[in-house]
Amino acid sequence: MVSLRGLRIVLLSLLLLTAGWVLPAVSMAAPDQKTVDFLDDDFYENEPDIVDVGDPLESFNRAMFEFNDIAFTWVFNPVATGYSYVIPADIRGSVDNFFSNLQEPLRFINTLLQGRFSDSGAVLTRFVINTIGGVGGLGDPAGRGLGYPRIDATLGETLEVWGVHDGFYLVVPFFGPTTVRDFSGNLVEVYAMSAYYNWTDGWEETAAIYLFEKQNKLSLHLGEYEEMKQLSFDPYVAVRNGYFQHRKQKRDHSVRSYDN
Repeated sequence: MVSLRGLRIVLLSLLLLTAGWVLPAVSMAAPDQKTVDFLDDDFYENEPDIVDVGDPLESFNRAMFEFNDIAFTWVFNPVATGYSYVIPADIRGSVDNFFSNLQEPLRFINTLLQGRFSDSGAVLTRFVINTIGGVGGLGDPAGRGLGYPRIDATLGETLEVWGVHDGFYLVVPFFGPTTVRDFSGNLVEVYAMSAYYNWTDGWEETAAIYLFEKQNKLSLHLGEYEEMKQLSFDPYVAVRNGYFQHRKQKRDHSVRSYDN
C-alpha cells in the first residue's frame, strides 16, 4: 500500500515535471546563445542527421502532443498571459534569473562529469558573481557585462558522454519532447532541485513555487508556440525536429568545450 508520503512524492514529481513545459520547440536557446530557426520546415531538409533517434511510439507521442497542446492552449497560456499583464517584464526577467541561478550547481557538476573543465570554471564563476553581485541571482551581471553567459549542461548529456544510448523519442504529458535517456536524467535533476525548497512547510508550497517558476518563464515566451503552429505544416514534426536540432547544437558545443 502506498503511504501518504509516497503519494505526495508522486504528485510533486508530476508537478515538477512541468519544468520542461516551456515551448521546447521554439525557445531552446539561452538569451545569449545563437538561436536556431525551428519554425522553418525547409531548414531540416538540409540537416539529415538531426533526427538520429527512432520514433516507434509515434501514435502515442502524437496523442500526448495533442494533450499537451490542449493543456497549453486552455490552461498554461491563459494563466501566463494574465500574469504578464500584471507583472512588468523586468520583474519577470529577474525572477527567471533567480531560478536559473539556483540551477548553476547542477550545471557545474554536469560539466565536470562531462570533462568540460573550462566550462566548469565559467559556470562556477558565473554562479559566484550572480549570487553576490546579482543579489542572490536576481540580476545577471556575469552574463550582461562580464562575459560569462549561461552554459547549459544536463544529466542527459552527461549520460551520453558516458555511452548511455538515447532509447527512443518520447512525448511526455506536461513535459514535451524528450528521449528515454534524457527524461531519466531530468527525473534525477528534478529531485535534486527539490532540495532547494526544503525550507517550505509542505509539498504543496514546494509545488506551488515550482509551478510559479515555470509560468513565469512561459510569460517571457508568449506567442512563440502559436507562431510555430501557424508556420509549420505538421507541428508535431516541427517540435520533434526542433528538439533534436537543439540537442545537436548543444552536443557540438560540448565537444568544442571538451576539446579545449
